[in-house]
Amino acid sequence: MSRTVSPPSARRALSICFGVALLFVSLVIAFILVIGRWLVVEDPLEKAQTIVVLSGRMPLRALFAAKLYHDGWAPQVWLTQSAEPGQSLASLNIPFEGEDFYNTRVLLQEGVPPQAIQVLPNPIVNTADELTEVADALPADNSGVIILVTTKAHTRRVRALWHRLGRGRAIVRAAESDPFDPPHWWRNSGDALDVVRECLGLLNAWAGRPLPGS
Repeated sequence: MSRTVSPPSARRALSICFGVALLFVSLVIAFILVIGRWLVVEDPLEKAQTIVVLSGRMPLRALFAAKLYHDGWAPQVWLTQSAEPGQSLASLNIPFEGEDFYNTRVLLQEGVPPQAIQVLPNPIVNTADELTEVADALPADNSGVIILVTTKAHTRRVRALWHRLGRGRAIVRAAESDPFDPPHWWRNSGDALDVVRECLGLLNAWAGRPLPGS
């Protein structure tokens, strides 16, 4: 019996397909290993006008802001007002104290004096709104220096949005007690969701925010 031999063109095509598949797998592995660390960026601390607690992940961000305050990095702490879920609950006649209320309680519990805490006036629905609200409260001559406190996976997107929307200079810092594990983000669903959300958010920010926040 004669054995069928693949023609050179078929072998070449198989080799190319195998090479492409190997490259794709290598890129996926590299993405998994690198993306968690890449999302986390921080700026060196220096004295600032105020510390801003970005909404979300209570009480981690407020606790870290209190520490920064006591370490003398700024004389004030600003809080923002998240519109949700308060607005949705209000439509059902259900009272809700917003994040700013609870973050204020955390700051007071940690020894930040009430006169050092300021809640910015306008409700926000996403990070872009939030940073615009913060920028509007800073001097118009761009002389303000602030410390933005968020969580690890959110830092790169916060920095990218501030460069587009901010006024003055922002020092981006992540809460020290944030449990996000950059080298092993795929090991739990919470970290994995953070990575997916932040990657999509960064793409939207770099594209000029064609998709509105929700």
